[in-house]
Amino acid sequence: MTFENLLFETEGPIGVITLNRPQRRNALSLETMQELIACLNAVAQDPAVRVVILAATGKVFSSGHDLGQMVGKDLSYYRRTFDVCSDLMMKVQAIPQPVIAEVQGIATAAGCQLVATCDLAIASEEAAFATPGVKIGLFCSTPMVALSRAIGRKRALQMLFTGDMVPATIAAEWGLVNNVVPASALKEETRKLAKRIADASPLTVGIGKQAFYAQIDLDQPKAYAYAKEVMAMNSMAADAQEGISAFLEKRAACWAGK
Repeated sequence: MTFENLLFETEGPIGVITLNRPQRRNALSLETMQELIACLNAVAQDPAVRVVILAATGKVFSSGHDLGQMVGKDLSYYRRTFDVCSDLMMKVQAIPQPVIAEVQGIATAAGCQLVATCDLAIASEEAAFATPGVKIGLFCSTPMVALSRAIGRKRALQMLFTGDMVPATIAAEWGLVNNVVPASALKEETRKLAKRIADASPLTVGIGKQAFYAQIDLDQPKAYAYAKEVMAMNSMAADAQEGISAFLEKRAACWAGK
């Protein structure tokens, strides 16, 4: 796959999508978001890709929406922009493969939203996060959706109302990222995590990811009602039977992906 604003490559079972607009601080232009959706759609159909890393070139992970595209447009244009942005965020969570953000630098506004949306995130010690829309008169309303679900109300509102930058170590304490590592170790540590995930049955991981997002906003009785049915059906899968048998027989499992 070739794109104007992205790079895509595979490293064995790992698909690596890289934002490649360093001259624009990897801003999420309308075209960039559309390319990301197209790339994720293609990855979702590729059984050879078991996990996805979302990375970026340059010093900034993503500065958010491309503000050069946000001046002097009509309402239909702004609606389309935020429709596409919302579609992108939901696509990240809809594909069967886990998506890991590899955050090497600053992630602000919709860039912070993208990190909060990814299933997992590893950040460099040099990374930092903010939702600074309030400072330019455009409240980060859509980033708020992902951010509030990742770090909770009070911390999200602190970021949203002040626009202040949150360093990577605090972001980890708040649950915005899973781990913070030295910049020199970021790529290695992200791939270690990706490879651990890739060792599991892709069918099982896909079932689990879908089930997680389906149950997370349900009340507890409904969540259990849903989850027990998913687990019962999962038990019938060939990979589940193989995995159980392999455990009992003290051998490595051989996944069939079905």
